[in-house]
Amino acid sequence: HVQLAESGGGLVQAGGSLRVDCTASGSRFSRNVMGWYRQVPGKQRELVASITSGGRIRYADSVKERFTISRDNAKDTIYLQMNALKPEDTAVYYCFYYQGYVYRYSEVEDWGKGTLVTVSS
Repeated sequence: HVQLAESGGGLVQAGGSLRVDCTASGSRFSRNVMGWYRQVPGKQRELVASITSGGRIRYADSVKERFTISRDNAKDTIYLQMNALKPEDTAVYYCFYYQGYVYRYSEVEDWGKGTLVTVSS
């Protein structure tokens, strides 16, 4: 399995910016997808953004134009730059890793512990 270490997150006012990082360690495959899901209490975890090792990116409609995901393959690290944050972005953000490019949520086995992002109004 892959270990995922998240950093960043915290408290910010609406309209502000934050960045969360996630570094993978352990057994890894050259073809993979990494990204972020987020979850609020009582709701299902939802995809925020993902990026393949080949650079293909996917965003949730709710974060397009505000969030930017990127990765440094040499460091096995992904970055999520979050700008123009809104109170509805408040959630625990979970990093994930999946070997391969196409996945189903139920097939993801490697998750970070989560980092809390709180946006105050």
